[in-house]
Amino acid sequence: MSKEMKLLDHINEMRSRMIWILISVVAITLFTFIFSIKEFNYGDLKIYLPYPDPYYNTSAQFIEKIKGDMLPSYVQLIVTSPAQAILAQFTTSLFLGIILSMPVIVHQIGKFVNPALYPSERRLILRILVPATVLFFLGCVFSYLFVTPFTLDFLYRYGIALGAQTFITLDDLISFVILFTLAFGLSFQLPIIMVIVTSMGVVDSEFWKKNISYAIVAIVIFGAIITPDGSGITMWFVAIPMIALYLIGYLYIHRKIKVSA
Repeated sequence: MSKEMKLLDHINEMRSRMIWILISVVAITLFTFIFSIKEFNYGDLKIYLPYPDPYYNTSAQFIEKIKGDMLPSYVQLIVTSPAQAILAQFTTSLFLGIILSMPVIVHQIGKFVNPALYPSERRLILRILVPATVLFFLGCVFSYLFVTPFTLDFLYRYGIALGAQTFITLDDLISFVILFTLAFGLSFQLPIIMVIVTSMGVVDSEFWKKNISYAIVAIVIFGAIITPDGSGITMWFVAIPMIALYLIGYLYIHRKIKVSA
């Protein structure tokens, strides 16, 4: 009976944590789908406040920002079906809801797993949490500022060379940017994964040095998979930073083991 009660307690706690996560994601998603951020002037003072606008909402403002930052001037953004615009805005709102809810998600998951962790495991998680967040942010920024605009311009120039009119649908643009950005954010977690695996004793520090050639091949294959074109050029924008991060991860692990020894 005690085991059954203990299991029910865990299930109830997990449900409670999931409810808080769901509330956060839904609230932010609805806010970005219903409200826009509007500028109000009070004399010389400018204040940005939420304002109800279901058409030009926060997700629409975000899409407009993506269009200005990503699309070459010769590519036109189009809508090809009646529901495409609203679905693209809702997808963007959901994406913003998940991203902006990350502090709540991490906090609730941490509270749930914390009792089952040893003190050393808790310290390890706390040590890697900030670097993992910073690397994810850097990966997303690197993709947004450099890789994605270059890739779009590079691919569409083939259409210009053929004298074709260049268009992109709204949902294609949103999915392309979101998936590319998330892929880079996740790929920048490579050093964190290396540190975790080594700290858990699964492999030693020399494993990463001995298998660097295999790692480079795997990284290049990964770069080829997540990039949408078959040119063999854009995949290096993924592979080169990951190889550099692999070397940084190895040097950090090797130095840490050497110092502790």
